[in-house]
Amino acid sequence: MNKTELVAEIAKQAGLSKKDAEASLKAFTDVVTTTLKKGDKVQLVGFGTFEVAQRAARDGRNPHTGETMKIKASKAPKFKAGKAFKDALN
Repeated sequence: MNKTELVAEIAKQAGLSKKDAEASLKAFTDVVTTTLKKGDKVQLVGFGTFEVAQRAARDGRNPHTGETMKIKASKAPKFKAGKAFKDALN
């Protein structure tokens, strides 16, 4: 499912126009992004938790040349599915 199909399905199930559904989806993604940037997590009970994972700096290897290189520390988004969400899939 791509973004257009997701917006159409949200509009259909919520009884909204596609424009309103798209605005809602954008607001949701903006709020999650802003919250994670601040270092907080977003927890939706029954669905899951969005949080930031810290990746430590490490030594890596360029696969093309075999040369050793430093990889900087970074942050990555992480999603952990909730129990109700997992149960719905099984």
